[in-house]
Amino acid sequence: MKKLAFSGVQPTGNLHLGNYLGAINNFLNLQKQMECIFCVVDLHAITIFQDPESLKKNSLETTASFLASGLDSEKNIIFKQSSVSGHSELAWILSCVSRIGWLNRMTQFKDKAGKDKEKASVGLYIYPNLMAADILLYKATHVPVGSDQKQHLELSRDIAQKFNKDFNSKNFFPLPEPLILKNISRVMSLRDGNKKMSKSDESDYSRINLKDSKDEIFKKIKKAKTDTKPIPASKKELINRPEANNLINIYAEMTDKKFENVLDEMSGKEFSFFKKELSEVIIDKICPIGKKVKDLMGDKTYLESILKKGKEKANIIAEENLKKVREIIGFV
Repeated sequence: MKKLAFSGVQPTGNLHLGNYLGAINNFLNLQKQMECIFCVVDLHAITIFQDPESLKKNSLETTASFLASGLDSEKNIIFKQSSVSGHSELAWILSCVSRIGWLNRMTQFKDKAGKDKEKASVGLYIYPNLMAADILLYKATHVPVGSDQKQHLELSRDIAQKFNKDFNSKNFFPLPEPLILKNISRVMSLRDGNKKMSKSDESDYSRINLKDSKDEIFKKIKKAKTDTKPIPASKKELINRPEANNLINIYAEMTDKKFENVLDEMSGKEFSFFKKELSEVIIDKICPIGKKVKDLMGDKTYLESILKKGKEKANIIAEENLKKVREIIGFV
């Protein structure tokens, strides 16, 4: 079976450095290795209420961020999840295969729903079934995952296995493999090294946005929380220094260097010096992307044409696989 990777990014607006290093940058390497489908997962986004106008804008901006970062729309399929109805159809079918006990074990729902889970949407609860549908609709063999998505991919494998067994269709759905890429990284907040960098954080100083200017990046890194100690010589000395560890990790990934090599290079230096170096490498990489995103957002017709072409390509694969699913189930 040919290798096919599927991955998606939610269009919740204002993509940041964590999204770039944790996902998009890895997509650039992935597109060189196998066929890829990159999806703007707007159906996932509405598990929490989204302003309709903002959702439209954010979907285009996510597409612009893909293209500005270097994803090739000719080589890959780039499209919007809601534009291919097969995602919703297969999600319902797989929800009848998936078990409540499996969903009850999903820790991400508990984290996102918080204490008052009775008020959470049903969509947020069954979100993992839709994720399984996203992957299995295209019979994807590989899925790039971070630590927060491993459990959902395991569920996708369980659902695929149960479908194959229930309908006596051995190997119809492949069991998708997790793709642990070189730099799947948890980039943490610039204000709190124990919290993941997030667009939902109230403080804009907690993150570097892809559209930030040179001055904004410099100011945010300058104000990033650190401690009074210099950079150590070993990783072991960073165990109780999460903010320092986070900044060094960002520098390592932005320069494509090993963490240990950065420590060798920077050991003994003060963070005032290190932050200037870090600002420069972020500015060199992120500012050109941000400028291109802004330029692309000025040509919405072009972005919509990219999504339309992607939808047509995705729909051909989705319909072919759904036709077989309907036959297997007994839909006439």
